[in-house]
Amino acid sequence: MARSVTFKAKRFFDRLSPFQIIVLFYVSAALISTLLINMPFLHRKGVHLSFIDSLFTAVSAISVTGLTVTSTAETFNTAGYFVLMFILQFGGIGVMTLGTFIWLLLGQRIGLKRRQLIKTDQNRSTFAGMVKLIRQILLIIVIIEIIGAIILGIYFTQYFPSVSEAFIQGAFASVSATTNAGFDITGSSLVMFETDYFVQFINILLLTLGAIGFPVLIEVKDYLTKKQEDFFTFSLFTKLTSITFAALVVIGTILIYLFDRTHFFSDKSWHESFFYAFFQSVTTRNGGLATMDVAEFTSPTLLVICILMFIGASPSSVGGGIRTTTFAIMLLSILAYARGKSHVRVFRREIHEDDIFRSYIVITTAMMLTGGAIILLNVFEPQFTLLQIIFEACSAFGTTGLSMGITSDLHTAGKIIIIFLMFVGRIGIFSFLFILRGRVITDNYRYPREQMIIG
Repeated sequence: MARSVTFKAKRFFDRLSPFQIIVLFYVSAALISTLLINMPFLHRKGVHLSFIDSLFTAVSAISVTGLTVTSTAETFNTAGYFVLMFILQFGGIGVMTLGTFIWLLLGQRIGLKRRQLIKTDQNRSTFAGMVKLIRQILLIIVIIEIIGAIILGIYFTQYFPSVSEAFIQGAFASVSATTNAGFDITGSSLVMFETDYFVQFINILLLTLGAIGFPVLIEVKDYLTKKQEDFFTFSLFTKLTSITFAALVVIGTILIYLFDRTHFFSDKSWHESFFYAFFQSVTTRNGGLATMDVAEFTSPTLLVICILMFIGASPSSVGGGIRTTTFAIMLLSILAYARGKSHVRVFRREIHEDDIFRSYIVITTAMMLTGGAIILLNVFEPQFTLLQIIFEACSAFGTTGLSMGITSDLHTAGKIIIIFLMFVGRIGIFSFLFILRGRVITDNYRYPREQMIIG
């Protein structure tokens, strides 16, 4: 009987595409996380979570978004904090990455099917070095989190009454920042550290390391550990990702300050204004942590933040959104077309036409999904302003976690829409599009081509 069930399960998985299996794994992880989060022994005394609130929190954790309908600090006890950190690791590093690590610990052979799943989950283009990639990702992320936890834990002893509480706060803050989860157990994000630039700097560093992309971190590690006589060159991905990431942070900082210089920053010193603007710009890359109530910003600033959240983090990172390279390729293709160029070139390399096509598919689909969600949220949540709804939707799709304070007041329908956006933002647009696609079927014929009038 057991052998028959195993055989049927194997046949079922064999019929699924890697994208469909990845989505199934993330759905399973979200459901298991929901059951875990709903366990009474993880809650503070007298706290009860409804199923929809547990599901919302679980999807927010597995998608490392950080939007919450209840206060994490007031809902969970210490055991709950550690379970939540474990879920954040799954969501941030990736289900297949940690799953592969478990397979390796059990001495399992990583076959072609599993390598294909890793390739899909990590958004890679080749099968080369999949197992090595997983080991490097885990090693780098764990080292970053441990160092961050130690630094913050020691520093937090001046803020919290006991050493144990300080290190629990430090460990949670390090995991939350590195995975760009946006969860906090302070009860007020990083508002209590609004004038503590050391805490802000450490969080900015952790947020950046998590959102810049695993391939970038691995290449930097290889560069720093290479022998002096070895030749080394960074890939086009690392160059384009790093420059786009840095440009978005700088432009975001400038625009946030300019649009609010006579409003929120009017009574602030230059260093206060800089750190407020700089931190908010960095956290829009998918961090979700905040040193202030973002609802205090003016409408132009909030719209800029919406755009930055929609773009999101880098590919193969802990973040969501359309991704930085997608945005960069779109801008480069527009610039090339405006200059009369037939090809998109950057850093003495030419962007593949398929990548340009894929970029526009991602952007268009993302705009349609987010736009549709905004319309539905307006229907089901008429008590909120359009700007509040746009902000919440962009934050959910970008798996950022910033909010203007409306998350806990959403009705069930609104929560389901936000859950959907968070889930799609985490698995990626292509995984979402390929859920129903199945296996690729190559056409054996072509129709005659005909040009259309465009624009």
